[in-house]
Amino acid sequence: MAQQMQVSEEQARAVAEESRESGWDKPSFAKGLFLGKFPLPLIHPFPRPSDQDGARTEEFLGRLRELLDTMDGAVIERDAQIPDEYVKGLAGLGCFGLKIPAEYGGLGMSQVAYNRALMMVSSVHPSLGALLSAHQSIGVPEPLKLAGTDQQKKMFLPRCAAGAISAFLLTEPDVGSDPARLASTARPIEDGAAYELDGVKLWTTNGVVAELLVVMARVPDGNGHRGGISAFVVEADTPGITVERRNKFMGLRGIENGVTRLHKVRVPAQNLVGREGDGLKIALTTLNAGRLAIPAMATGSAKWALKIARQWSRERVQWGRPVGEHEAVAKKIAFIAATSYALEAVLELSGQMADEGRNDIRIEAALAKLWSSEMACIIADELLQIRGGRGYETAESLAARGERAVPVEQLIRDLRINRIFEGSSEIMRLLIAREAVDAHLSAAGELANPKARLGQKARSAAGASRFYAKWLPQLVFGEGQRPMAYREFGELATHLRFVERHSRKLARNTFYGMARWQAGMEKRQGFLGRVVDIGAELFAMAAVCVRAEAQRVADRAEGQQAYQLADGFCAQSRLRVEALFAALWTNTDRADARLADAVLQDRYLWLEDGILDPSEVTGPWIAHWEPGASTESNLARRFLPTP
Repeated sequence: MAQQMQVSEEQARAVAEESRESGWDKPSFAKGLFLGKFPLPLIHPFPRPSDQDGARTEEFLGRLRELLDTMDGAVIERDAQIPDEYVKGLAGLGCFGLKIPAEYGGLGMSQVAYNRALMMVSSVHPSLGALLSAHQSIGVPEPLKLAGTDQQKKMFLPRCAAGAISAFLLTEPDVGSDPARLASTARPIEDGAAYELDGVKLWTTNGVVAELLVVMARVPDGNGHRGGISAFVVEADTPGITVERRNKFMGLRGIENGVTRLHKVRVPAQNLVGREGDGLKIALTTLNAGRLAIPAMATGSAKWALKIARQWSRERVQWGRPVGEHEAVAKKIAFIAATSYALEAVLELSGQMADEGRNDIRIEAALAKLWSSEMACIIADELLQIRGGRGYETAESLAARGERAVPVEQLIRDLRINRIFEGSSEIMRLLIAREAVDAHLSAAGELANPKARLGQKARSAAGASRFYAKWLPQLVFGEGQRPMAYREFGELATHLRFVERHSRKLARNTFYGMARWQAGMEKRQGFLGRVVDIGAELFAMAAVCVRAEAQRVADRAEGQQAYQLADGFCAQSRLRVEALFAALWTNTDRADARLADAVLQDRYLWLEDGILDPSEVTGPWIAHWEPGASTESNLARRFLPTP
C-alpha cells in the first residue's frame, strides 16, 4: 500500500478549492438568499413535471408498488442481507437504470421520478434505497453521464441499467473528508496504455457485491502526465482486487459495505473518466443532484413517522383521552406533520429544478441534504417518544408478544447515517458556507488571505470598499417591508415577507463577520454553521409557500389543507431562525474551544475515573495503520495492547 500522504492545512485547502466548481453560469435561488436577495421568480410558480412525465412516473410507481408488496423489510433486518430475488426483481423492473438514458438501455426518468422511487423503495427497508442510490447517485452511471466518453457510456451504461451493480471508492482508512491525503495511487504503465492501482478503500457501499467500481486514485505528475486525483471505472473481478471484509453497522443492516484492497490492479487508460486530476471535481459535481437521494429517503421516513404517530395517538388512551389530545403530544404531532410537508416541498422543488436545468442547484441540493437529514432524525426521535416503551422495543419483540411490529427503533438507527453519508453535517455546513460567502471572498481578495502582505491587503481593501459601497445599501430596504408584498399568497404572504427581510439580515450579518474576522472567517465554524442553518430554514419556508400556492391553484380543497401545513411549518421555522440569529453573536463558541483544548491536553483525566472501557483489552490500542499489512491484520492490531 502507498505511504499515507502528509499534507499541510494550506495544501488541503488548496486541493478542496481546486476541486469545487468556481463559476456561476446559471442563477441560484439559494445563493441569492445568502446574498440578501429573494429571487422568488426562480421558484414561483412551483415547477412541475410535464403531464407526460407525470403520467409516466405514476405508471412506473404503480408497477414498483406491486413489486414492493412482495418484499418484506423484516427479512432484510433479520438476515442482515437483501435477498437475491429482491435484487433481481428490482433489476427486472429497470430500477438500476432509472436515470440512465434510454439509448443506453435505461428508463431515462427524471430526478423527480427517481426521488419518488427511492422514497417508496426505502419504505420497505432503507438498505434497498442505499443499494439503488449508491449505484446511480454516486456509482458508475452518474459520473459517466457527466464526464464519460461515448465509448465509456456504450461500454458500461447498458450493463448498469440491466442490473450490474456499481460502487464508488473514495474513502480510505485514514482519509475521510480530507481527500488531499488520498494515498491510493494509479501509476501509468505500458507507455501510458494502462494504469496500475494500489491502495485500500474503506466503507465501499455496494463494494461487496459490485461488478463495476468508480475508484479515486492519485496519478503521479511528470513524464507527460498531468497527475492528481483521478477517477477510473474498474471491473470488480480484475486480478488484484480483494474484498477483505463486509462491515457491520448500527443501522442499514442490509447494506453491502466493505473494505476493498487494490494491489497492482491493471486498468486500461480508456477507463479514465475525464482527465487526470479531475476526479474530485467529477465526484463533487456528481453529488449536486446525487445528494438528493438522501432527502428522498428522509422524506419517506417522515411520511411513515406521521402515519404511525397519527394512528397510535388516536388509539392509545391515557387519563381518559387519546394521547394525541394532550398538548405535550399534540405539539409533537404538529411538528411531524408540518415538517413532513416541508421535507417533501424541498425535495420536489430541488428535484424539479435539477430536471429543468435552468438553475445552478449546488447549494439547493446541499441544503436539502443537510436540512432533511437533520430534521428527519428529530422526527424519528419525537415518534419514539410518542410511542414510549413500544418505540424503544424492537419490531421483532413486539410481534413475538402479539403486538403490531412497528420498527421505530430501527427507524432511528437507519436514519442516523444520513447525517454522515455523502458529507457529514459539519462538512456540509462548511461546503455550503464556502459557496455562500463566495462573493465576499472575491470582493475581499487578499484580505481573506492570511499570508498576504500589508500592501496587498491595502489594495484589496480598496476593491472591497467599492463592492460593499454598492452592495450594502441594497440590504437596507426590500419587498419584505411592504405590507402588501406577495399578497397572492394570502395568509402565507407574511411568511414570505419574513424570508425576504431575514435574507437581507443574513447577508448583513455575514458582512459583519467578514469585516470582523477577515482571513480568520473560515475558522469561525460555529458562526458559519449558523449562517448556513438560517439559510436552510429560509429555503424551506420559501419552498413550502410556493408549493402550497401551487396546490391551491390546482385543487382548492387540497390547497387549503396545504396552506394550513405551510403556515404551521413557517411559524415553527421562524422561531428556529430567530434563535439562530441570536446565537450568531451570543454564544459559547470561544469558551467551548478553550474547554475542548483543555480536554485534548489531558487536563481532566480524573473526570474519566470510575468506569471500565470494554473497547480496551489490557492497554492502549496500536492505532496506526501498517503499510503493506493486510486489512484484517491491521484491524486486528487495533485490539492488541501496546508491547
